[in-house]
Amino acid sequence: MRAVLQRVSSGSVTVDNEIVAQIGLGYVILLGIGPGDTPAIARELAEKAAYLRVFEDDAGKMNRSVMDVNGEVIVVSQFTLYADTSRGRRPSFINAAKPELAEPLVEVFSTRLREFGIATQQGVFGAHMVVDIRNDGPVTILLELPQI
Repeated sequence: MRAVLQRVSSGSVTVDNEIVAQIGLGYVILLGIGPGDTPAIARELAEKAAYLRVFEDDAGKMNRSVMDVNGEVIVVSQFTLYADTSRGRRPSFINAAKPELAEPLVEVFSTRLREFGIATQQGVFGAHMVVDIRNDGPVTILLELPQI
């Protein structure tokens, strides 16, 4: 499972010209699911994201988590994080999980964030989304857990 976590001052997701998710301070997390990923991996990665300290404290050091700053999260399913560009000029997405595996794991990931008390919204799985990210810093972190 792969997550691109972006610290944002604001973010939103629009589908068919309608805003389906919108936050202020927090994370926009682009989440890729691989074919060997499991609910346990989804929960572990969500916990890592919840406790990751990338928000500044009073001394200006990245020492606060999204929970510490009462931040919000948008989770956006992004199968293209598993693109294989090793051959040719057109990426292959064969390494991404099929939708019937990926969609429930996105839900497990999002639910786990909510269990930590983090206000968590989601994009629309499988939809064409316009993701507006106002990256703060910029701070962009790649989180990845190996498949079992």
